Amino acid sequence: MSDYHTSVLLAESIEALKINPSGIYVDVTFGAGGHSKSILNSLGANGRLYGFDQDFDAFANQFDDKRLTLIRSNFRYIKQWMRYHGESGIDGVLADLGVSSWQFDAAERGFSYRYDGPVDMRMNQASEKTAQYVLKNYDEKDLVQVFSDYGQVRNSKTLAARIVKERRSCDFSQMSELMTVLESMRIGDRNRYLAQVFQALRIEVNEELDALKEFLKDVIDLLNPGGRLVVISYHSLEDRFAKQAIAGKYHDQQDEYGRQAVMMKKVGKGLVLPSEREMEFNSRSKSAKMRVAEKQDIYERRSK
Repeated sequence: MSDYHTSVLLAESIEALKINPSGIYVDVTFGAGGHSKSILNSLGANGRLYGFDQDFDAFANQFDDKRLTLIRSNFRYIKQWMRYHGESGIDGVLADLGVSSWQFDAAERGFSYRYDGPVDMRMNQASEKTAQYVLKNYDEKDLVQVFSDYGQVRNSKTLAARIVKERRSCDFSQMSELMTVLESMRIGDRNRYLAQVFQALRIEVNEELDALKEFLKDVIDLLNPGGRLVVISYHSLEDRFAKQAIAGKYHDQQDEYGRQAVMMKKVGKGLVLPSEREMEFNSRSKSAKMRVAEKQDIYERRSK
């Protein structure tokens, strides 16, 4: 299990949850179970933990604990699943976003440009849309939007045009075919450019930002007063969504007097970064940002 994924900001995230031993908690990215195990270590006999993961391979890491319920689903459906399990409120939720180390290192999953393999990038192996499908079927305008919006790729228009041209004779089924095009098109730093393109394709394939926005809206509704939201993100788009959710952008609730509901309040400075020591020993943590907020049970007057 230790080879599957090294949990980022593990001690910091568990401390940020301020766990009630008898509370109900959710780890929406179960992965190797590192965060989940630490949450369970802080829970008592009456505590409860739900774990989400849409990746079938993650379930090889499940362990026997009667306080744990694993749910094979995207976390965007957290409200429906909590209702199914009879939970009307939860006391804390942890979301460690992005791709696990194991997913990056498995050539057959197609998440990394370091290996040859299928151009896949699906987090849910049952999903029909792959990165190959995007490259083969999206029109040029849509490809430009994917590369520009999700990867901030500087030559998005030129790259999209080249892909449309090349796919007449290339089906982009193998990573080597895609890499031939990207290596000839890249500008600036190689690793940065490739990472931006792969990030854009992965986000589109898995509808990551749509899922994140739905999750953030629903989980704030689910949290009990005093409940904690902890989000660990790895790129600016994810972090922006978390910051906006905490600031109340996705909610517009008022009481009968027209006072605006203050749904969440950031804890401390609201932003936690990994230590230099963690970044030295876990390279994946270098881009990590953790935001922490607490559910409020107060109202304030709407700004005039």
